[in-house]
Amino acid sequence: MTKKFSYSLTAVDGKARCGIISTPRGKIRTPAFMPVGTAATVKAMLPESVRSTGADVLLGNTYHLMLRPTAERITELGGLHKFMNWERPILTDSGGFQVMSLAELRKLNEEGVTFKSHIDGSRHVLSPERSMEIQKMLGSDIVMCFDECPSLPAPYEKIADSMKLSMRWARRSKDAFGDRPGYALFGIQQGGLEYDLRAESAEALKSIEFEGYAIGGLAVGEGQEAMFRVLDFAPDMLPADKPRYLMGVGKPSDIVGAVKRGIDMMDCVLPSRSGRTGQAFTHRGVVNIKNSRHQNDSRPLDFSCKCPACKNYSRAYLHHVFKSQEIISSMLLTWHNLHYYQDLMEKIRKAILNQNFVEFELKFHENLRLGDLEPI
Repeated sequence: MTKKFSYSLTAVDGKARCGIISTPRGKIRTPAFMPVGTAATVKAMLPESVRSTGADVLLGNTYHLMLRPTAERITELGGLHKFMNWERPILTDSGGFQVMSLAELRKLNEEGVTFKSHIDGSRHVLSPERSMEIQKMLGSDIVMCFDECPSLPAPYEKIADSMKLSMRWARRSKDAFGDRPGYALFGIQQGGLEYDLRAESAEALKSIEFEGYAIGGLAVGEGQEAMFRVLDFAPDMLPADKPRYLMGVGKPSDIVGAVKRGIDMMDCVLPSRSGRTGQAFTHRGVVNIKNSRHQNDSRPLDFSCKCPACKNYSRAYLHHVFKSQEIISSMLLTWHNLHYYQDLMEKIRKAILNQNFVEFELKFHENLRLGDLEPI
């Protein structure tokens, strides 16, 4: 890969931004939502089906892939893109969040984290250097710095110490990443809900220089109101000429609110996880297909949706296959949810380009207030 990674800003409406991330594997239209392919698959979906929803980029998980099937095996088999049959861009997280939330008996020090696998109890060490090595073996187009992400709420001193450690790890990540034309390394801002810590983190990252910047340490238990308070100032601390990525977000209303505050990229397991548990996102809110009121309903999930679930199947059928625990239920509901999310992103981009994001946001919330009980 020899082409450069670049970001171009094409329109701004308030703080909402529309742009293009260019990579050797294709362009990413922003604001962008990245479906999560934790273990080299978006659960219940074929890669070509994910692409048909409008997704430009997928997220892979360093922690899960390093444990199974291992990064070494994936690189021997031609890299993650070939392995999972996805030739467009892939972003991989660093593994830091999963080490903190999933791993057993972890030991944290300046060097990194020693932990036992939640799968088989095997011992592993993950450091900034090892995280960069794994993501390089996977062939990730966008690599994330290794960081620590404490859960909220937490004492100020713990958040401060964690942020400073993450900034030292960011420097080591940059050094280990090296010069790799066509690939990008993103730094991750930390600092919890604290303005001064977020500012200090942003200055440290800017001094190192990255191809993009993420806002980490949110969507970890603080609630939407607190998250938005941080997003009212945190994105403005980061370079305007680089993409801004809010990690692990979220619900449709989270996405609209984040874009309003200057965010360009997001990811979340919610659309696929919800699909597997019988929840479908529509422009009038969430439909719980397991509810008995759908058992005789011949309507689609959402008349405005063009996904296969809405074009070809009724709510009654989707209710039936979910209650019957048929695999097709997860397939159709996940496909619908991912289509809804990508359709939402397309509408957001058009609103920004047309300079009517405020009107779009008002209509979005008005539809949610109407709810799903009346005919759509």
